[in-house]
Amino acid sequence: MIDTISSLLYLGAYVIAALGGHVVVRWVLRLCPLPDGNGYQGLRRAGTVIGVLERLFTVTLVLLGQYAAITILFAAKSIVRFGEAKERRFAEYYLVGTLASILFALLAAQAALKVAQLLRP
Repeated sequence: MIDTISSLLYLGAYVIAALGGHVVVRWVLRLCPLPDGNGYQGLRRAGTVIGVLERLFTVTLVLLGQYAAITILFAAKSIVRFGEAKERRFAEYYLVGTLASILFALLAAQAALKVAQLLRP
């Protein structure tokens, strides 16, 4: 049974991963931006929504102990982007953003699990 403190920690991991992850990933992507006029036109803010969902799924999988399933999430995202990933600059940009996003969510969830474990009687 999950106690109230653990529940709040897990909820905090979701919030930190979704909102804090957005800030961190944007900062990381500024280190290696795509050139202006790159020709990549997608739905407006789709990348932001995809990133938030990716981090929420990652936190859920970590909290459930399903680390291997994170690779399925990464693979599914890569399959969808396969055509665009043939262009090296975009492929590198995509990898940097995806890896930063997944790493941030993984660390947020692991921190919540560790603190919950330390607070157990």
